[in-house]
Parts: sequence; C-alpha cells; structure tokens
Amino acid sequence: MGFQIQSLPAENFEHLFALTDAELAQQQACKMVVTENPGAPCRVSLADAEVGETVILTHFTHQPADTPYRASHAVYVRQGVSARTIAENEVPKVLRSRLISIRSFDEDHMMVGGDVAPGEDLAAALTVAFENDAVSYIHLHFAQRGCFAASVSRS
Repeated sequence: MGFQIQSLPAENFEHLFALTDAELAQQQACKMVVTENPGAPCRVSLADAEVGETVILTHFTHQPADTPYRASHAVYVRQGVSARTIAENEVPKVLRSRLISIRSFDEDHMMVGGDVAPGEDLAAALTVAFENDAVSYIHLHFAQRGCFAASVSRS
C-alpha cells in the first residue's frame, strides 16, 4: 500500500510577505531571519530554510474539522517557493532528519491511531499505519516541538 505526503499550498501564505510587522502580529504571524539549519522547516517546500533567509512563522489550522481533534500550531513558510510535489512513497529530507509524531484519522476526522518514529523509519511506519482500513489520512508533526509538518494520504 502506498502513501503520498502533501506540502501546503504557497498561495495560502504569499500575502503574508507583503504585510508590515504590525499587520503580521494581528494575524498571529511574524517575520524571522533563520539563524541555523536545520531549524526552520518550510511547510510549502518541505525543506529547511537556509541561514540568513527570511521566513514567516504563522499560526496555521491544520485540523479544521469540527471535532475534539480540531488543531492548529505554528508553521514556517518561505517566500517565493512552490508547493513541493512529493513522489509516491517518498519521504523528504526535512522529515527523514527528525523525530516524527504520526497521528492517524478516520473519515470522521477522529483519531484512530498514533505513533512516533525516527524520520528514517517514517516510510515503514506510514505503510503500517495505512494497513488499518479505518485510517483515512495521517498528520505528521515534528515530535520535539509538536508543530504540524505535513499531511499524508493513501496513494
């Protein structure tokens, strides 16, 4: 069984780069200059931003369903990048290099499973998670900070 990791659409965030610091603050966001790599994993490119690059750290609702699992967290986004197209069963380096929390949801957006895996073992863990027929989709989080990383569907 295959899986497909999806990045976030760039158009959801492009407008933020034209805002002032005060306007960003009103939208629960701020500009930051990256000081270390790895350290600012962009959810659009699914790659770490480079040292010296300016990114937006913004509040993002990654689980908008009206359930007890409705959730949001901070995400980094880079300017001028396109949403990354990930090949089937591919795990980008930004995920392979970190400890990942795996949260499995059913079609009613209720959590039906959870696990934690080192990024280098993520492909195998996703394959196992999708063996459960109740799993409709998966959300990945960077385990140490708890931030949403990407969503995963069956392919």
